[in-house]
Amino acid sequence: MTEAQLKLIGALVLSLLLMAASFTLAWIWQANAYGKVIATGEANHQADLTAIANAGAEQARKALAKQQDAEQKLAALDKNATEQKEKANAENESLRRAVADGTRRLRIAGSCSAGGGNVSQTTTAASVVDAGSFELSAATGRSVLDIRAGIIADQAALRAAQAYIRDVCH
Repeated sequence: MTEAQLKLIGALVLSLLLMAASFTLAWIWQANAYGKVIATGEANHQADLTAIANAGAEQARKALAKQQDAEQKLAALDKNATEQKEKANAENESLRRAVADGTRRLRIAGSCSAGGGNVSQTTTAASVVDAGSFELSAATGRSVLDIRAGIIADQAALRAAQAYIRDVCH
């Protein structure tokens, strides 16, 4: 081979080596730049995950505090309603015992008109007779007090439900 051909081959080999070195340096530089982008992205991702976890934990703490507050209000309402109901039932039971042993009587005040069929025909049709009061039998008195006990229970349940809706449910 001639010297000119050897120089040409040498120049070609040198330019190929320079191109290979340039490609290698460019590859390393680009890989380094992508590594920084990836590292930044991973750090941002980790920060986002931490923020999400912290927000979730805060929401859970608030929900738990709200639930505990509602439970405390409900317990207070229940205690109050139970005390009121027990007091009313004790009073009703006292009345029931008094009627049963004869120390008290259950009377209903009323009056009757002559045309009602309950008054003798000796009174005039247009007159009103004051019947005073009607005394109930002991069994009927107990029945009336049983009805009263049911009313007490219903009213206590209604008051408790209204207080629950007003104070706990908001």
